[in-house]
Amino acid sequence: MSGAAPEPLGLPRRSFAIIFCVSLATALGNTGLISVLPAIGRSTGIPDPWVAAIFSLSALLWAFSSPMWARASDRFGRKPMMIVGLSGFMISMICCGFVVSAGLRHLAPWPIIFGLFLFARALFGFFGAASNPATQAYVAEYTPPDRRTQSMSSLAGAFGLGTVIGPFLAPLFVLPFVGLAGPLFSFALIAAVMLFIVIRYLPESEHRPAPQAADPAGPKPSPMWRDPRITPFLIYGFIVAVCQTAQGQTLGFLIIDQLQMSPTQAQGFIAIAMMFGAMAGLLAQWGIIRMFEMTPRELLRWGVGVAALGNLIVALAPNYWAVVAGYAISSLGFGFARPGFTAGSSLAVNLDEQARVAGAIAAVNGVNVVLAPFFVWLYEKVHPAPFVLNMAMMLALLVYAFRNPQLRNADPKPATRADTAMATLEKRDESGGAP
Repeated sequence: MSGAAPEPLGLPRRSFAIIFCVSLATALGNTGLISVLPAIGRSTGIPDPWVAAIFSLSALLWAFSSPMWARASDRFGRKPMMIVGLSGFMISMICCGFVVSAGLRHLAPWPIIFGLFLFARALFGFFGAASNPATQAYVAEYTPPDRRTQSMSSLAGAFGLGTVIGPFLAPLFVLPFVGLAGPLFSFALIAAVMLFIVIRYLPESEHRPAPQAADPAGPKPSPMWRDPRITPFLIYGFIVAVCQTAQGQTLGFLIIDQLQMSPTQAQGFIAIAMMFGAMAGLLAQWGIIRMFEMTPRELLRWGVGVAALGNLIVALAPNYWAVVAGYAISSLGFGFARPGFTAGSSLAVNLDEQARVAGAIAAVNGVNVVLAPFFVWLYEKVHPAPFVLNMAMMLALLVYAFRNPQLRNADPKPATRADTAMATLEKRDESGGAP
C-alpha cells in the first residue's frame, strides 16, 4: 500500500493547454474522418454497414489496450504514453490516406480496400489508445477534488471543439490532387506538430505513483470494471457512448438520403450539422456546467434526458434543418453526460488509481463503436429506427441514474470504500436482498 497522496496543487496553464491540444488533435482527426467516411464509402463502393465497421477492429483494440497503456503510464510516465498515442494516430492517418487514395482510383476491388482500411485504422486503435488514459490521469493528479468536475468538463471540451473543427476542416482539405484522402493527410500533419510540442514543452507529471515491486504472493488488483465504486459509471458511460457513436455514424447517411445529393455534394451539409452538434456540446461543457457548477449527479440525469429529446426530434424530422436541431439537442445532452460519468468515476477512486480508472473509461469509449454497423444496418431497414432505439436507451439510463445508489449519490467529494459498501447495502435492501 502506498502512503496518502499529496493534495493536488493545480495544473499549470501551459501544461493544460498542451494536453488539451493533444486531445483536440485526436478528436478533430477522428470526427473529421467520420464526417467524410460516408462519402468515402459510397465513392469507393464499400457498402454502408461495412463503412461503419471500419472502426470496429480499431475500437476493440482501443478497448483491450487502454488498461495496458494505463498501467504503462504509471510505470513509464504520462508524457511517454502521449508520445506513443500521437505517433500511432499520425501513422494511422497517413496509412488511411494512402488506402483511400487507392480506393478512389479503383486500384483494387472494394473488399481489398476495406481490409487495408481496417488494418490502417487498427494501428490507431492499438497505439493511439496510449494517450487517452495518460492525459486524463495527468489532469486528475493536478486537480483538487472540488474542481475536478470542471477540469474534466474542460478536457472533454477538447473533444467537443474537435467535433466543430474536424468536420469544418475536412471539406477544405478535399483537394483536387488527393480528393477525399486530403483530410487524412492533413490530420496526420496536425498530429506531427502536436507530437513535437509534447516532446519539447510538456513536463512529466510530478504526481505519478512510484513504481512498486510486484508481490507474486500478494493479491492482484481486480479489473476496474469489476470495482463496485465505478462499475455503475462504466455501464452508464458505455450506453451513452453507444448512442452517441450510433447517431454520429448514421447522421451522414441520413443527410445524404434526405437531401438526395451525391456524397461529395452533401459533404458540406454533413459538416454543418456536425458543427451545430459540436457547438451545443461545447455550450454544455464550457458554459452551462461551469455557470451552474453542476455536480456529476446532475450531469448524469440531465444528460440522458436531453439526449433522449434530441433523438426523438431526429427520428421525426421532416427536413434537413429539423435533423440539425435534433442532433444539436442530442449533442447538448451528451455534452452533459460524458463529463458526468468521467468525473464521477475519477472522484470515486483514490489519486493513485487515476490512470487505471482512466484506462477503464477509455476502454468503454472505444468498444462501443463495435455496435455502430448494427445501427447503420437498422437505418437501412427503417430510417427512424436507430434514433428511436437511442431515445429508449436514454430514457432507461435516466431511470438508472435515479435508482442506482452510486449514481444517485455522485457528488464532488471522492467516494470512499465505506461509502460504496453502504450504497451496495442500500441497493440490496431495495431489491429484497438480491446481489
